[in-house]
Amino acid sequence: MGHDRRDQLTEAAQAIREAKEVVILTGAGVSAESGIPTFRDAMEGLWSRYRPEELATPEAFRRDPALVWRWYDMRRRGVVACRPNPAHEAVAHFLRERSSATLVTQNVDGLHQRALAGAWGVASGDVAELPESVRVRILTLHGDILAVRCVACDYLRPDQDPVAAESDHVLPRCPQCDQLLRPAVVWFGEMLDGPTLEAAFEAAARADICVVAGTSAVVHPAASIPEMTLRSGGRLVEVNPARTPLSGKAYWRVTGSAGEVLPTLLATG
Repeated sequence: MGHDRRDQLTEAAQAIREAKEVVILTGAGVSAESGIPTFRDAMEGLWSRYRPEELATPEAFRRDPALVWRWYDMRRRGVVACRPNPAHEAVAHFLRERSSATLVTQNVDGLHQRALAGAWGVASGDVAELPESVRVRILTLHGDILAVRCVACDYLRPDQDPVAAESDHVLPRCPQCDQLLRPAVVWFGEMLDGPTLEAAFEAAARADICVVAGTSAVVHPAASIPEMTLRSGGRLVEVNPARTPLSGKAYWRVTGSAGEVLPTLLATG
């Protein structure tokens, strides 16, 4: 399209205001503005000698759970120290005002959830205190790094306490069955949660507009989300600093960071 950036932003914002249903897909670029390192960046320094499959697979955890927990403890501490940025806050206020909007995120840092708790005035910051009608519209494809789940049973709980992982003997264990607890994220080689993925696909198929921010959305199954909106006759808005393989399919493409663009793009007033 031949319009300049301002025209793209103005037109896309107007279309979003007029849309009946909107789905927002976010990726690592959104959280990078809060200081969250990308997955690859988190493997620098002391961790640069490891490959991803040595730290983020079920096999790695079975082989050396203490090593895996040390890496995740470092990442969890970093997440807790970060705060939601204007992009997270813009999405949160949009979901508060638009009951038909759905957020689908590839991020595991919980910053969207913290921004949502703030938008709803939940003083504790606990997403569990949000109305059920809101929580079902927050779909985390890859899990939550500030939660733990059992390797053997269905036990799951929020958890951001530091983990002393000097040896296997001090690792967190399940209060139900005494098996090891692990970070509640999706590792390489694991399937995404079926109901969460199905809900994301359904939201995308219903959406008049899919907003893609901070991700190239080329890795499946996340790549299927904008495609489902397109196949259903909807349109795409892409927000990224640089072109991506998705750019050619976007009806509107707004060049810039999510924190810079989303507050205007998603303004409901």
